[in-house]
Amino acid sequence: MKEKLILLATAAMLLAACNKSRVVMPEAYGPHPPVAESSPYSNRVIAYRPAPGQFINNTLMGFTGEETTAEAARAYADRMLHPTDGSSPRMISLGGFGGYVVVGFDHSIQATGGCEGYDFSITGNQFSGSSEPGVVWVMPDENGNGEPDDGVWYELQGRYAAESVRDYAVTYYRPAADGDPVRWSDSAGHEGQIERIIDHEQNYFPLWEEASYTLTGTCLPDRSGTGDNGRFSTGDYGWGYADNWGEDMLEQPKAKNFFRIADAVDSEGNPVALRYIDFIKVQTGVNIQGRSGVGELSTEVSRFRDENLE
Repeated sequence: MKEKLILLATAAMLLAACNKSRVVMPEAYGPHPPVAESSPYSNRVIAYRPAPGQFINNTLMGFTGEETTAEAARAYADRMLHPTDGSSPRMISLGGFGGYVVVGFDHSIQATGGCEGYDFSITGNQFSGSSEPGVVWVMPDENGNGEPDDGVWYELQGRYAAESVRDYAVTYYRPAADGDPVRWSDSAGHEGQIERIIDHEQNYFPLWEEASYTLTGTCLPDRSGTGDNGRFSTGDYGWGYADNWGEDMLEQPKAKNFFRIADAVDSEGNPVALRYIDFIKVQTGVNIQGRSGVGELSTEVSRFRDENLE
């Protein structure tokens, strides 16, 4: 959304407000216990697969036009979230429904709620009336090899879990011309398209994808509508989602959502008792086309932080 570009948050602006418990992970806790040199922030992008959207291939969001392979796309997201020149992380867009990013850390994040009951945070660019909620998933590194290749992705339950559709899938189709909207069909038998808006003229379909591709995840209910001011509102989603104006924003300015590993559930929606996690995935959780000039709702993120550490 155009308005959200104005509100891109930088880590330097965040003011500490969380009363951390200063918990220390014992050496036997998880495969990668933190050490004195551990960073509280994620240190690498492991996977980046966005859905089509107005910010994909967009130079305003840091794309160069050279991202024509999956690895080049991952490297793009990595340099945006983990710059090596000392600058602050920048936002990446996950595009429409199902687009996702996976990040890792240099240590395991313990599930102790060391920050007023919360374990980690994700920075977005939400504001009241403009939430583009991302569903959050976590995974422990059970074999300790530093890759999310041996475990299960557990969804973190949020406010609208009971009203969501799990295993919802959307297939996107490459348009015939760069200036065309992107057509999609979903697992419920619906069809639609990601409309183009005048401010973003590039091809919205990821250059590195095949003629069509399918993304699967949890789809949240549509809370969009007309606000009291007569303008389009995305609606807000309470708690438990990234890039959402919610109750779980503990710090000023309100740019971070906080999360509890204790909210993790299995594929049947049953709670699981995870002692630690090593990987976080955020996935756009809505399939909503905003009104004219707004474009698709697409989750944006910029920073992942272990809030148990100082």
